[in-house]
Amino acid sequence: MANVHQFEVVVVGAGGAGLMAALYASRGAKTAVISKLYPTRSHTGTAQGGISAALGNYEEDKPEWHTYDTVKGSDYLGDQDAIEFMCEEAIEAVIELEHMGLPFDRTPEGRIAQRPFGGHTNNETGKPVRRAAHAADRTGHMILQTLYQQCLKNKVNFFDEFQILDFLVTDGKTAGVVAVELATGELHTFHAKAVIFATGGHGRIFEVTSNCYAYTGDGLAVLLRQGIPLEDMEFFQFHPTGIFKLGILITEGVRGEGGVLINGVGDRFMTKYAPSVKDLASRDVVSRAIYTEIREGRGVNGKNYIHLDVRPESVNKYAAIDGRTNLDGSAYTITGTQLLAKLPDIIDFCRVYLGVDPVTQMMPIQPTAHYSMGGIPTNKFGEVVIDSNNTPFPGLYAAGECACVSVHGANRLGTNSLLDLVVFGKHAGLKAAEFAQQADYQKLPSNPEAGALFQVEALRTGSGQENAFEINAEMKTIMFDDVGVYRTEKGMKEALEKVWALQERFKHVKVTDTGKIFNTELLSAWELGNMLEVAEVITESALNRQESRGGHSREDYPQRDDKNWLKHTLAWKKDGKVVIDYKPVTITKYQPKARVY
Repeated sequence: MANVHQFEVVVVGAGGAGLMAALYASRGAKTAVISKLYPTRSHTGTAQGGISAALGNYEEDKPEWHTYDTVKGSDYLGDQDAIEFMCEEAIEAVIELEHMGLPFDRTPEGRIAQRPFGGHTNNETGKPVRRAAHAADRTGHMILQTLYQQCLKNKVNFFDEFQILDFLVTDGKTAGVVAVELATGELHTFHAKAVIFATGGHGRIFEVTSNCYAYTGDGLAVLLRQGIPLEDMEFFQFHPTGIFKLGILITEGVRGEGGVLINGVGDRFMTKYAPSVKDLASRDVVSRAIYTEIREGRGVNGKNYIHLDVRPESVNKYAAIDGRTNLDGSAYTITGTQLLAKLPDIIDFCRVYLGVDPVTQMMPIQPTAHYSMGGIPTNKFGEVVIDSNNTPFPGLYAAGECACVSVHGANRLGTNSLLDLVVFGKHAGLKAAEFAQQADYQKLPSNPEAGALFQVEALRTGSGQENAFEINAEMKTIMFDDVGVYRTEKGMKEALEKVWALQERFKHVKVTDTGKIFNTELLSAWELGNMLEVAEVITESALNRQESRGGHSREDYPQRDDKNWLKHTLAWKKDGKVVIDYKPVTITKYQPKARVY
């Protein structure tokens, strides 16, 4: 059979989680990475503000404080054993990146520099703590470059611009994957003992998003079709500060450096929503505050945005009002030159895309669909689990945004995403290699490409009565309007009916490009099918959860309900319908209580 490759471990996705997994797997097994993009174009490269670890390089900090902040930020839905594990591993993970050559910013003494970030606190004083290690405002880019170089050094095999289409299962065990090579249109079968999914998020189902065009939920949809459940899909984070209309992210690090949020009447409004930490409250709190200001008529010029103000004179004024000081007790101030050094990419984005110079002008921002807390269920070693008893699926692993460990629960703290992908990418790679050393290859199905070929041919031979671009646009609007920051039963029921209608219309899509070489129309249409599957699961899961918690905010059920809803959602697709079950949250030290910022 042509185009069959055999590797002990196959990693799908070449972002930070995939590269970390590949690096560690390759130390004990023959490893390949399949990626729809060239690795250094992966979305990890857009992560700006930092990676969290209680290094204590400026002031006292502890992994226990980091753990509690993460549990609290998760609105108590995060599994505390996994959170403790991640926060304990954080210090070693960041130092390991440094030893690999990652160029972190430095303190005057030469230690790794750190900045405050939303939800990161000194648990004894309640004040913000410097926990985010950073490389200017391009930390993710530096992680991606560093890990890719390490993988090349370790002779990891890369199949760049290969799009996975199917996951192969034999006798309930992992057998490999099928992918299409973009340059030729040919299908390739990858026979593997273990497969690690690191395919990223699915924010492209929303109209305004910070996510790259490749974030279409491919890994989730592929596994959903093979009977694997998805966990906590109702929880999607809207980052408070995206560039107005474009959704391009403006890092929380801007507020960490002293930036403040100003509404259309000139008020710094976060003082009433989070009196203690103000503009550095957790992302769900800040996003809802911004939406509330806009809905109550306090947007700028009556429009759907407010301002983020990091002009040095404003930063210095509000720092004095807040009593913010440097570590030596002196008044905190910043200059335009320092701002340019700390936030070069953000300032450049605003100048290029908005014609706004943040050193002298306020930035127009609105919340933007940013991060999925839910995904493929895993334990803390990256093993995919397939039921409420956390039964592992033999040879299947996941890490990064596509996975749900769950360390983020209902709301992720800033800088914990980069930590998540480094820590759990590492352990998924270690576990996959360990499994491969002890397992045999499963026999491939007699025609392993059949499932992938069926999906592709359906798009080539459809009736042509429907247009994929139009369906895509309608889906994004529906999801952003009715399954966004604020949700109601009426809106989500209407959204679900519309998504079902779009899925039916999708069956009549026919691509017009009949070629095989870089047929991006065909692949975009296939990605749309994935997004529609994921959109349905998100909406069904959100409809079922009759409470407000973290990123899931229901106006008809405004309170958190621990008695009935302190549990994880599991959603399967069976016989064309979404079937939902639940499993308990792991609580070790911290009993749920009201979040106060």
